[in-house]
Amino acid sequence: MKVTIEPGGISGSVVAPPSKSITQRAFAAALLHKGTSLIHNAGSSADEQAALRIIDSLGAKIISSTSTKNGITITIESKGVVPVGDSIQCNESGLSARLFTPIAALHNTPIHITGYGSLLGRPIEGIDDLLPKLGVTVSNYNGYLPYSVCGPLRPVGTKLYAGGSSQLVSGILFAYAAAAAQPVTLQVAGLKSKPYIDLTLQVLEQFGKKITHRNYREFDIDPANFTDISQPEITVEADWSSAACLLVAGAIAGSVTVTNLKHDSLQADRAILDVLQQAGAGISITTDSVGTYRTALSAFEFDATHCPDLFPALAVLAVFCQGDSRIQGVHRLFHKESNRIESIAEMLWSFGISFSVEDDTLCIEGGTRPGGTIIDSYNDHRIVMAAAVCALRAKSRVDITGAEAVNKSYPAFFNDLSTCGIQCSIE
Repeated sequence: MKVTIEPGGISGSVVAPPSKSITQRAFAAALLHKGTSLIHNAGSSADEQAALRIIDSLGAKIISSTSTKNGITITIESKGVVPVGDSIQCNESGLSARLFTPIAALHNTPIHITGYGSLLGRPIEGIDDLLPKLGVTVSNYNGYLPYSVCGPLRPVGTKLYAGGSSQLVSGILFAYAAAAAQPVTLQVAGLKSKPYIDLTLQVLEQFGKKITHRNYREFDIDPANFTDISQPEITVEADWSSAACLLVAGAIAGSVTVTNLKHDSLQADRAILDVLQQAGAGISITTDSVGTYRTALSAFEFDATHCPDLFPALAVLAVFCQGDSRIQGVHRLFHKESNRIESIAEMLWSFGISFSVEDDTLCIEGGTRPGGTIIDSYNDHRIVMAAAVCALRAKSRVDITGAEAVNKSYPAFFNDLSTCGIQCSIE
């Protein structure tokens, strides 16, 4: 799919889509809960649909899915992990692959775990180091999908190196919370993206499984701290990752109000507010919304190590800031939907923006108006959104190829831009 964006001012209000990170975790918790769970404001992106199909394959039953004014409400019944087949398909969701691998290994049925597209080329680290220590047999593993696991997983005190991703830690915490019969401590080293672990702990607690930690290095899973909730009910909050691009759009090209945002959210990408404030963007905040409007912007410095998904939006913001902006954390970008530092660099080069990569930092020289161009999405949803926002102030039209990648997280993105007055032509 090719989308053509005509430069122009943006003005309007958008309801932020649900957080796919929280939705996928809520589906995992509902699978592990023995009984009925209600999930309100669930998302419908490709990643969320993949997770829903996974829990169905592992034994959960989707009793109903109802659209309301507050999104989709899904009723799920489960008896725990009781696979109805011998495989799960993660599509292109790295979170689903890492989250559901330990969960699938709770059962003694061999489960083949696979995906497609870019996910098959993204490393899934730590599986063969950790899971055999927990009594799990891992077959045909070479560092990538596909592979197979067979449990049952036994929660025991052990150490886990999490330098590659926090997502496997989340999967282990879900599995331990489901299977622990007595207190056990998980030691974790090298943890990045700590806010995503906070989301995991938050969802587990909403399902009655409270886990404590000591500076994210030791996690105590004690069934004595668990609460029996007969019918857990969770409302998925709006997604700050998707809101970030919209807020940058308002800051550089007009004004946008993004509603349904939770200001005290644990989501890592809430940090976009800190960067916008540092850059001098116009910001208005109410109890459930954030608005941005165009002002003169100044260069900023920000460490995105714990929120790497912000990188594309931050790169676009930097283009319109006077001076040289510096964004740290490049090492977190190599194994996303694309090699994201390469795809960001290609995007900036195509727009005619001067930049450099120095060690772990992306440096962008602001103040040059982007040229009209053709942007390759590299099948990366965040590149699609960032390029579309940058196009709002380009010299002429911008074509984005492979724009269907946006369906991974924000299927309504181009519709929402159109609602705010942007001319988007889809072929």
